[in-house]
Amino acid sequence: DRREEWLDRIARYGKACRDEPGCKSFDVYESIEAPNEFSIIESFESQDAAAAHCQTDHFKDFLVWFPTVIGKAPMILNTEVQSDFAPMGEFS
Repeated sequence: DRREEWLDRIARYGKACRDEPGCKSFDVYESIEAPNEFSIIESFESQDAAAAHCQTDHFKDFLVWFPTVIGKAPMILNTEVQSDFAPMGEFS
């Protein structure tokens, strides 16, 4: 079980990502139904900012340590969103 290492490393990586110019957000969530199952959601201002992110030292380091703390290959959804979050209509 490498949970503590994962939590420490992802917290440091997330801070480094959030400190990047062009990073709008970096959030990590744990499933309430499946302990130790996490989702990472990161958002960049542009494709250029996302590409620059992939050239950072902390991203390159992430590619080395991340496989050592996961049980299986992660799923990824990469999409470009044309707008930002808005209030949910049912509650606004």
